[in-house]
Amino acid sequence: MSVSGSIKSIHLIAIGGTGVAPLACLLRTEGYQVQGSDGPLYPPMSTLLAEHGITPRLGFEPSHLTPPPDLVIVGNAVPRNNPQAVEAERLGLERMSMPEALSHFFLAGRRPLVVAGTHGKTTTSSLAAFVYRSCGQDPGYLIGGMPVDLPASFERGSSERFIVEGDEYNAAYFDRGPKFLHYRPETLILTGVEHDHVDLYPDAAAFVGAFRDLLEILPPQGLLVANGDSPEVRELTREAPCRVVHYGLGQNNDVRPSGAIQWQPGGTRCRIVGDGIPSAELELRLAGDHNLKNALAVWAVARHDGLPADQVLAALRSFRGVQRRLEEIGEASGVLIVDDFAHHPTEIGKTLAALRQQHPSRRLVAAFEPRSLTAGRSFFFDAYLEAFSNADVVLLAPIYHFARIDDDERIDLGALAATLRESGVDAHTYDTLDELPEAVAPLLEAGDVVVTMSSGPFAGLPRQLLQALEAREEQAG
Repeated sequence: MSVSGSIKSIHLIAIGGTGVAPLACLLRTEGYQVQGSDGPLYPPMSTLLAEHGITPRLGFEPSHLTPPPDLVIVGNAVPRNNPQAVEAERLGLERMSMPEALSHFFLAGRRPLVVAGTHGKTTTSSLAAFVYRSCGQDPGYLIGGMPVDLPASFERGSSERFIVEGDEYNAAYFDRGPKFLHYRPETLILTGVEHDHVDLYPDAAAFVGAFRDLLEILPPQGLLVANGDSPEVRELTREAPCRVVHYGLGQNNDVRPSGAIQWQPGGTRCRIVGDGIPSAELELRLAGDHNLKNALAVWAVARHDGLPADQVLAALRSFRGVQRRLEEIGEASGVLIVDDFAHHPTEIGKTLAALRQQHPSRRLVAAFEPRSLTAGRSFFFDAYLEAFSNADVVLLAPIYHFARIDDDERIDLGALAATLRESGVDAHTYDTLDELPEAVAPLLEAGDVVVTMSSGPFAGLPRQLLQALEAREEQAG
């Protein structure tokens, strides 16, 4: 949409969202008067906003729109009947969705590098931003996570490149298309296409259709860097209107490993070849097949943009990752606590496989909260069985959206745990989140690696477990 008049003041509804909060900070650094409302917020988004002088108002009272702002930005989690959304419409205030606002204020005249796909968007976009900065570029970026090696999860930047995660979820209740269509990528990294968000895309065909629409808007002079190990992605890339570079572990990819891949506790090492690029020795601090693929995608884009090979390799070698992506929280009583955002069976499987590669001789304990509307559904039953096969112990928290999922569609966690036990995995279920820390801590033994997985804060479980283990260590000492 076009915004009339001069905008000075902006109100963001649901300002604590992982995409909305960085956008609010970006707008603040541009000199706009920024305010917003949300429910109770927790780190890292509460900290991010506070560091940039933004104090969100608690709740969604219509009075928070007094005096009326020049523009209202609405997060995609905001329903139509939200009191502030209703009041904004009553007052006739101009409004935008989050991706619409990002495009309007920051992408005009830029060369957007969009990272899209069901998995890996946050790590890959963070890695791309870090590589470009390390190579002396000044890209803009907005990332829905907290990269360890970047000064913040956002930056306006001065170069042509603007790097952003391309989420396939809808933009807002009044802007029902996928977010990523607003970003109009000049270059697109496509990490994979696997049916998700069943509340929005009822079947796989509808989900794939959203990505087909994304590929259609790529310019002829653009570039598509796509995961060639995925048959679904391979099929989609046949329709691309621009040059396509396939990356992956398979030998039929344009950019790929050559020879053996060395997995070790400190990360990953291999030689990479392809797409007219001389072979190079790649080292990563990150573990797992998925992170190696993320690095291959960024390597392909960076080299296409002419960034020096030695500088790109040095940046890839030093990148330490993103908070809540295989993030090591701490170790006490001989137990390592890791936190991860995994919330889809494929992501769970990749996370556990990476930890198994890093710690082949340690007992692997996986605590999982089915938090998203998709994660709690029964059609993932078999996929969860496969995903958890790399764990020795599985701890299943209650379904977060239990009441919002119909009985015949909701997964039976008790049956899932029983089937896992039959396959040799020690599985437990819990009725409430509150009981988890006290119930789980006694199960842990020296040498264990515990990974907590949820798309939400998981009620602070990782740090609660670490505190309980530290207390045990003190008592033993």
